[in-house]
Amino acid sequence: MSRTSRKRSTVANRAIVAGAALLLGGGGLAAVNVYASAGEGKSSQQTQNAAQTLSTISCPDPSNKLTQVPEAARAEVDRELANMDTQITEAYARFASEKRAIEQDSGYANNAILGPLKAKRVAALDRISIAMGRVGTKPQGLEALSACSLRADNNPNAGNGGGRGGGQNGGQGNGQNGQNGGQNGGQGNGQNGGQDQGQNGGQNGGGGQDQGQNGGQNGGQDQGQNGGQNGGAGGGQGGNGPDASDFVDITTVQPNVQQARNGRGGSKGTFSSDCGRNENKIFNSDNVIVAPGVSNGAHHMHDYIGNQANDAFATDESLAAADTSCANQGDKSSYFWPVIRLQNGQDEADVNEDGGGKEGNAGIIQTPSQVTNTFVGNPKSKVTAMPRLMRIITGDAKAFVNGDANANASWSCTGFEDRQLKDKYPICPENSQVVRTFKFQSCWDGVNADSANHRTHVAFADANGNCGNGFKAIPQLQQRIVYDVPPGPGFAVDSFPEQLHKPITDHGDFINVFDENLMNTMVDCINTGQKCK
Repeated sequence: MSRTSRKRSTVANRAIVAGAALLLGGGGLAAVNVYASAGEGKSSQQTQNAAQTLSTISCPDPSNKLTQVPEAARAEVDRELANMDTQITEAYARFASEKRAIEQDSGYANNAILGPLKAKRVAALDRISIAMGRVGTKPQGLEALSACSLRADNNPNAGNGGGRGGGQNGGQGNGQNGQNGGQNGGQGNGQNGGQDQGQNGGQNGGGGQDQGQNGGQNGGQDQGQNGGQNGGAGGGQGGNGPDASDFVDITTVQPNVQQARNGRGGSKGTFSSDCGRNENKIFNSDNVIVAPGVSNGAHHMHDYIGNQANDAFATDESLAAADTSCANQGDKSSYFWPVIRLQNGQDEADVNEDGGGKEGNAGIIQTPSQVTNTFVGNPKSKVTAMPRLMRIITGDAKAFVNGDANANASWSCTGFEDRQLKDKYPICPENSQVVRTFKFQSCWDGVNADSANHRTHVAFADANGNCGNGFKAIPQLQQRIVYDVPPGPGFAVDSFPEQLHKPITDHGDFINVFDENLMNTMVDCINTGQKCK
């Protein structure tokens, strides 16, 4: 597994994230679920049902509130925000390591895990306030963003079998409350589920996937005979999602794509930049936009095309001096996005690494079969050049917890791209491929190449294509990424641990490192209605 920098997190951070392997490899989210129901004093069946409803730690995202961070405080604020993400990962690890105590004492999770997490967040938010107050106005009320809670998945009855592997403690499977019950196997068999011909699965369980015979109670995967009691909650190979409810047959979706009509003053040209498909296999779990200088700041792996030197420690100077995978060497821009993994029970080389298996991002990374970067115009006006080294993020990596206000990535299938999904993965017909689409913000404030929350310096045009609030139109990056994956559920996008690999958390990142001449060529092509490469 190559990366552009071999600098890693500190030993302390490694120890924190290493604990997540216990949780995210299977059964860890069950610890959350046990806590959710243990205080009720009800039957084990009620406990199982409650376990399905509370599956993630929900923490307010302070970055959404910090829109006016002074430039002199930006680096310290970014480090603290990244540190708060690591604190959540640490909390998930503690749920795994303290599972027995949580089962025995319903208040233990709040006292020993959620309480300390809040205390750490209070301290981090206080440091943010001090840093900002040192050079400007000290923000008020940040402490209100410190408390985290347990929250429900969006489909509490979906089958969510445990982590990987057969045997007594789980297996991937579809676990509890799987559909189409029945006492003796079959697809979704047993009172508590399992998939794919799990023969003789038992009243409360299922053989899990791949003909897991005699599955016993609560599932198991991969032909796990007699495979298992006590399968953990949280589907997917990493043990923390996705589940069957996150997928939909694209043929059942109605066409829903609408385009703004071009006006007389619009800019109808396009400019394409071919930067490959990450054939160089550059991956890392950094994000130099939101967590500069912080190794593993993304907590999930990214694919990188274009600029070949993007990691947490990249500077404007190093990006400008780097090699590029783009055919036109004047484009050294960095294009990056979370990888997709095949959930087939096989391990990737990062199974024991930060951002990979340690944080529930498991499975074989899929190289796209096609990636296109197309810059388009505005239907109502001409476009102006982007500022060099502009940063843009589209979508929200934390949309499952934050809500869908900033969710923007779309999912579809070749042959069906008039039907776009934001909160579901598509199940594509045979001979059709999965398509991810990122349409980046196309209006700019005319001043800033970035902003404190990495959003307010850019905006989307309205439904008619107009840029408001004094913003001006810039070339819009439209990115189309195609994957040849097997039909049906069985793949997932990398995510933060608490985001459960939900499709709504997909997002794309772009740093403009076009040279000035090529950017001007792009603008001219778009404004004069040409199609250029």
